[in-house]
Amino acid sequence: MDSTPARAPAPRPAPEPRPASAPRAAARQDSKAGDRAADGALTGGVSLLRPVRAGNAFEETVERLLQAIKLGVVAHGEKLPPERELANRLGISRVTLREAIRALQEAGYLDVRRGRYGGAFVVYRPPRPRKGDLRRALTRMGEDELEDALTFRMAVECGAARVLATTELTPDRRETLKARLAGVNDAAPADYRRRDIAFHLAIGELTGSPLLAAACADARLRVTDLLDAIPVLGPNIEHAAVQHAAIAAAILDGDPEAAGRAVAEHLEGTAALLRGFLA
Repeated sequence: MDSTPARAPAPRPAPEPRPASAPRAAARQDSKAGDRAADGALTGGVSLLRPVRAGNAFEETVERLLQAIKLGVVAHGEKLPPERELANRLGISRVTLREAIRALQEAGYLDVRRGRYGGAFVVYRPPRPRKGDLRRALTRMGEDELEDALTFRMAVECGAARVLATTELTPDRRETLKARLAGVNDAAPADYRRRDIAFHLAIGELTGSPLLAAACADARLRVTDLLDAIPVLGPNIEHAAVQHAAIAAAILDGDPEAAGRAVAEHLEGTAALLRGFLA
């Protein structure tokens, strides 16, 4: 299951700061979670943290970080990679990075904490679906743009699956795909969409093509607000699990045609689900 990149919504209220008397153990837990997030952002979302263009460095940095946050590459409660490391990956100055982080903090996506266990922590949570959310998201997007986004996603993800199925995968890459599949299968409902995105992004990432990986991320981001407005339903999860397994099996078997067909069937189901809720 599951625009120009999605625009940041109206600023959310800034989170309450951690009391000065909070136990150090809690700070250490935040730090450990943040360290895991930093690793995940560099390995599971490398396409989102590629160098930006110099002419629009600030705007593109905000966009890249927002993509990583909204796609769950760095999840709620986790922190971005260390400043120096992140600036190097994005090919920007630390001053530009700080400005981008400050903008996302003001918009309610990040909380910057100082000190030994500090860093830029993600405080954004995808909103829980409410009645009318899907229709409002479609109104912002437009029906023609939705159909274009679904077509774009179909072309990009089917192509990525075919490319990956023709690639001689190393044992590590095979295990990564299996792990992403297990992650979405084992996900709790509240974490399902993030794990689902991770599985889909892995197909692009594992091809080894930064451009293709970035296109897969962009294609998913274009429908993120719409999919987030749909409740996570048990029957849909069960159906998607069968389809995800077919996608992974075809890729691991080195069958590009079967991989492309499996992705197409899965995305057609997602499109039908969207249209059904909008009917």
